[in-house]
Amino acid sequence: MFTPKSLLKNIPKITPKYVKILDKLGLFTIQDFLFYLPFRYDDFSKTVSLSDEHIDSIMTVCAKVTKVKLNRIFKRRMTIAEIFLEDENQTPLKAIWFNQPFIIESLSVGTIVRLSGKLSREGKYFTLTAPAWEKAAREETNTGRLVPVYPETAGISSKWIRWQMKTFLETAKYLENFVPEDLRKKLHLYNLSSALRQIHFPENSEKLLIAQKTFAFREMFLMQMKSLQVKNIWEAQSAISFDFDEKLVKKFTESLPFELTNAQRKASFEILKNLEKTRPMNRLLNGDVGSGKTIIAALSALNILNKKYQVAILAPTEVLAKQHFESFCKIFENYNFNIALLTSSYKLSPTKITRQKLLENIKTGEINLVIGTHAIIQKDVKFKNLALVVIDEQHRFGVAQRSTLQQETMELKDGEIKTVPHLLTMTATPIPRTLAIAFFGSLDLSILDEMPKNRKLIITKIILPTQRTQIYNFMRSEITADRQVFVILPFVEESKVLTEVKAATEEYKQLSAIFPEYNLGLLHGRLKSKEKEKVMQEFGNKKIQILVSTSVVEVGIDIPNATIILIENAERFGLSQLHQFRGRVGRGVHQSYCFLFTNTDSKNSIERLRALEKSNDGFELSQKDLELRGPGQLLGKAQSGISDIAMENLNNLKLIKIARLEAQNILTHDPNLKNHPLLNKALLQFSQNIHLE
Repeated sequence: MFTPKSLLKNIPKITPKYVKILDKLGLFTIQDFLFYLPFRYDDFSKTVSLSDEHIDSIMTVCAKVTKVKLNRIFKRRMTIAEIFLEDENQTPLKAIWFNQPFIIESLSVGTIVRLSGKLSREGKYFTLTAPAWEKAAREETNTGRLVPVYPETAGISSKWIRWQMKTFLETAKYLENFVPEDLRKKLHLYNLSSALRQIHFPENSEKLLIAQKTFAFREMFLMQMKSLQVKNIWEAQSAISFDFDEKLVKKFTESLPFELTNAQRKASFEILKNLEKTRPMNRLLNGDVGSGKTIIAALSALNILNKKYQVAILAPTEVLAKQHFESFCKIFENYNFNIALLTSSYKLSPTKITRQKLLENIKTGEINLVIGTHAIIQKDVKFKNLALVVIDEQHRFGVAQRSTLQQETMELKDGEIKTVPHLLTMTATPIPRTLAIAFFGSLDLSILDEMPKNRKLIITKIILPTQRTQIYNFMRSEITADRQVFVILPFVEESKVLTEVKAATEEYKQLSAIFPEYNLGLLHGRLKSKEKEKVMQEFGNKKIQILVSTSVVEVGIDIPNATIILIENAERFGLSQLHQFRGRVGRGVHQSYCFLFTNTDSKNSIERLRALEKSNDGFELSQKDLELRGPGQLLGKAQSGISDIAMENLNNLKLIKIARLEAQNILTHDPNLKNHPLLNKALLQFSQNIHLE
């Protein structure tokens, strides 16, 4: 007898060939297999008799095979299987399959079969091309119902998964359900066994909806439980309190060459009030591209540095760390603060001392502000009195790393062993409020939704293939006026990084031939840090006029002289990512342009790109992206470890709030979950798979 814990490799009908493929999908037990959920459904639930009123509709028909025929087209190495049938009214039907000759043997004359697909007409015959089918004597699995479609991989089809799933569902009754029974009934959710049955083989769309809600709630509930646990642990710590030195802050802001926006003032005030408390701050600064997060970080650090305590600023890349180092040296040039840069490559401070000496100076407190990559949290780095950590993710959520960073922030070695540093996380992807509540529930939120005054809006245009020469000529006129240009190539999955490098290199060669009079640079993910740095330095120093780059350019590159960004195959990017690219220009005094090159004739893609033409508001575009592409594309589904169903429901604010309220209720009455052992066990498992702050 099999149970949910039974290994798939021990099940006789699953051959070693399938076991190998299932292993790659991370499916090792029957329980793993049961939780391999469909990503969509084919609605074959409408069973009809053949008639013209059903032409062009998706339907199921039951019919008897009257004749079979296999055609071979040798020139094209193709076979066409034709099956002739009649329904109960003896209406003729022809079904056609390409390169599936075995169907002739499976559907011999006299067989009664169910077929599902889109009905059309060809002369006297109704026709179905490549329909789903199964013998009418069998239970409806692949036809005649809402049919689940699973994420497939080479060697495993949805049809094969469906047959196995039918067998394995019997074991679902042995699964443990961590959602408390009273809570499940209160929210009208299925028990786990029923939810699995309805998610894989729904009886109707209403029952499918309840099953999807059940699974979405399960993950959201765990997400909020984890988030609240992290919040409770964090808030149980102590931090050093820093009084709001109004005089110091006023003097600093008055010395700036620009006026702070209202949003910047509000965010600064929220942070400075947090820093007055002995409870450690854990705040997310959520701002649009160019909304001025760096100056907020400087304001947050000012009071702490002035009291001779230390601040650490972490950036996701060495290029960005170096950029921050240069910015903060300039911002604090009139203050007596010692600032150092620490990354695996850069081991410099303004005085260019050795790494060992630098580490000693950090330990003794001689260095006040340390800026770097994750090298800052290595074991050999010890602080004297670290009081604030700023994590600049520059739109990259890095949710897996944030969990580690927050833990390591609590464990950082410094002299103040009874306290933990305050924590400020900054992100440059405007996050819709729903997602902020769902994903960042353990953080306080400050929003920069206002751009600095007098900033020129970037002119954005969709460019069709016929306009390419016109845009190239415009590029020439801008470069002649001593401006610079970015050319961005579409994203390719990490597994195809070599293809991405090849595409970038090809584009670089083509543009070099088109613009022989200019110097071009090439930037992609396979370059070493020093090579990237060299290219960026040359671009920054105007030695390079056109920079050809893959999506690595999205992160933290500040070239005020660049006025054009040209994005190839723009339809392949999400709106939020396109908005990030656009933010690479418009940083100087000159009018800037973003050209979206596309070959698509898809109405949806063009509509999406039109939204970018019309709006420069990152929050508005982020909301649009959420509606059009879903949270998975916005947050980076692979990074989060969250299932498709939970991702699709992340914009269901009501469900998220209920999950949070119920999680809070349980933790208030049972903080260690002693009375909820199944929930505690599920939460430990969830923490290993999921990556929250």
